[in-house]
Amino acid sequence: MERIIECVPNFSEGRNPEIINAIADVVRRGTGVKMLNVDPGEATNRTVITFAGSPEAVVEVAFQAVRKAAELIDMRQHHGAHPRSGATDVLPLIPISGVTLEECAQMARDLAERVYAELGIPCYCYEAAAYTPERRNLAVCRAGEYEALPQKMGDPERKPDFGPDGYNETVARSGATNVGARDFLIAVNFNLNTTSTRRANAVAFDVREKGRPKREGNPLTGKVVKDADGNPVMIPGTLKGCKAIGWYIDEYGIAQVSMNITDINATPLHKAFEEVCRAAQARGLRVTGTEIVGLVPKRSLIEAGRYFLEKQQRSVGISEEEIIRIAVKSMGLDDLKPFDPKEKVIEYLLEDEEEKAVAERLTRMSCRAFAAETASESAAPGGGSISAYMGALAAALGTMVANLSSHKRGWDDRWKEFSDWAEQGQGIMGRLLALVDEDTAAFNRIMNALGMPKSTPEEKEQRSRALEEATLYATQVPLKTMKEALGAFPLLKAMACEGNPNSVSDAGVGALAARSAVLGAHLNVKINAASLKDRDAAREICTIAQSIADQAVREEREILEIVNTKIG
Repeated sequence: MERIIECVPNFSEGRNPEIINAIADVVRRGTGVKMLNVDPGEATNRTVITFAGSPEAVVEVAFQAVRKAAELIDMRQHHGAHPRSGATDVLPLIPISGVTLEECAQMARDLAERVYAELGIPCYCYEAAAYTPERRNLAVCRAGEYEALPQKMGDPERKPDFGPDGYNETVARSGATNVGARDFLIAVNFNLNTTSTRRANAVAFDVREKGRPKREGNPLTGKVVKDADGNPVMIPGTLKGCKAIGWYIDEYGIAQVSMNITDINATPLHKAFEEVCRAAQARGLRVTGTEIVGLVPKRSLIEAGRYFLEKQQRSVGISEEEIIRIAVKSMGLDDLKPFDPKEKVIEYLLEDEEEKAVAERLTRMSCRAFAAETASESAAPGGGSISAYMGALAAALGTMVANLSSHKRGWDDRWKEFSDWAEQGQGIMGRLLALVDEDTAAFNRIMNALGMPKSTPEEKEQRSRALEEATLYATQVPLKTMKEALGAFPLLKAMACEGNPNSVSDAGVGALAARSAVLGAHLNVKINAASLKDRDAAREICTIAQSIADQAVREEREILEIVNTKIG
């Protein structure tokens, strides 16, 4: 899984386009990150910039943006409607994929330490990055705002986590920055079949974590019950990590429950949807659809699609695109306007289509174009790519039989068994499809090494080393193909034995394709290993490859015996 984090810094400037653009340009020019949004606010005099990428790249670009903001923004001149304590006011790091919140918290602490060490800007660490429980709350870190910093800097209880012992010129100009880590926040509105804000609010109070005030007698009009300190006694709602209110939207002519899901691990998107549906129905209302505000991580839609498929007792061993389509339809994400995952899912927005097109040159082709490309005068794609593709087709056939079996009439109680097999097959197929292009890339790497200059002894040594590395890589890629294709046999054997009997021949064809994939890739392993100077490495690889090839022959024979017995 690709490691991706998001950063959403808030800068204390929302009126001067030159300053806003200068800070935004630092992000736009950053290597390894992609700008997702720039949102300036004139009344708040504040700009929110959203960008994402690899953790290392995001942290570096965030630091450079803080540096630029410190150069251009003088907090002594700043006034706005939003609370603030520094030129870069808040700087949260947010895990998207392949990174934990704890990892983001440590990155945030390290970033805060660097900001003070190199720029002299004091930093408070908040939310998951906080060093003390009370500082998990951003409001505690920012208490008194910029104007309180002269007193806070000398107060041991209120001074920054990283900063000088007293107020100085740097603090006076740049203020203090709050660096933190938090989970991704999903902003979502649930559409109701009513125009009543009061009823929408009632549903919101039912589900939000804070809940509603407890009242004496009548739950709507009774006197609010207060505790010994005079604070209202609250009846908690049903959803953890959720804030919600009800409102009416003129544009749509309906009321909505507007929700921020601040803990998507405790309350996934689909769980919030189901609970709002339940609470609405209990009050005579119905949720007609869902509106995602801003962006959403891919996993939230994948989790939702899988949830609704499993609820229907349907196989989840289908493509990612189809799972997301189920999520969109199940929650009515396209109720008010079209929902395009390519524009709403963070991971899709981060994809570089040109780089992806190069990396997936073969697998993006039609069957006819792929065959024509193989038949052309170029040496690649060749046997390695074809072997990987045969393996992918073998896994696809096993997955097909599993999906057909999960939906077979009379086998309803076995849907999960076949769904698990289909999901496994999808994974094998995806990895083998990636190897179709990787094998061609390995061949090109050898050709590039052969094309290196060799006039001087140093150039000859560099060329020789590059050629050995490229050859080793070109040997390891088909070995990976062999291992992945071998992994299709348990699926195919299970489908031949237990799957839909009408599709047993498909399992047999899959076994034939898997064996051909393994043996074809084996030929590539051997021919490339023969060119390795490191003979010990070559022998080790060839020994592993031979063992896999022998096992594939045995597996295919067993499956074909089962298939032929059933066919008769």
